[in-house]
Amino acid sequence: MRKGNGKTVGKLGLSHEELEHELPAGEGEEEAGAGPAVAGAGEVGAISETEKLKAERDALLDRLARLQAEFDNARKRAVRDQQEFREFAAAEVIKSVLPILDSFERALRAGGNSSEFRNGVELIYRQLQDALQKMGVQPIIALGQAFDPRVHEAIEMVDTTEVADHHVFDELQRGYKYKDRLLRPAMVRVARNSKG
Repeated sequence: MRKGNGKTVGKLGLSHEELEHELPAGEGEEEAGAGPAVAGAGEVGAISETEKLKAERDALLDRLARLQAEFDNARKRAVRDQQEFREFAAAEVIKSVLPILDSFERALRAGGNSSEFRNGVELIYRQLQDALQKMGVQPIIALGQAFDPRVHEAIEMVDTTEVADHHVFDELQRGYKYKDRLLRPAMVRVARNSKG
């Protein structure tokens, strides 16, 4: 480009002003408007991207709400199932104890002599032991055994030579296990002697 009369002249020898007049009508306007048209297309793209992200967010929130509702329902169902299981287990225990109750009633109705009454009570005691054994309840053997703080609760130390030192001399209350779990320890008196 060279300058002539203060005007910039292009390769064809025409000034910038003359070039604008040489262009067909509307071409300069289109070029001038091309910037905003492209920017408008970018805005449309940005808007559609935003709408897409909003739709994705809404879908995820909906899914989260559904999963939360499913979790709440599952938790409530588990609580209800546990309650039903407890009630069922209690009903089974009660059913196994009912025959013992019947035997108590028969023994009380019998009255009469004391030997019949004693026989009736012994029968009830055996029935109750059998019922508990079927459920997995086992008595803890304590009398004559070495004192074991895991299953025995010492109430008193007794000076005696009838049993070995630190062995159970007397059982005040029987202890029980349910399967391998301690229900209650045996309350015992423990021997203390120098013979050991």
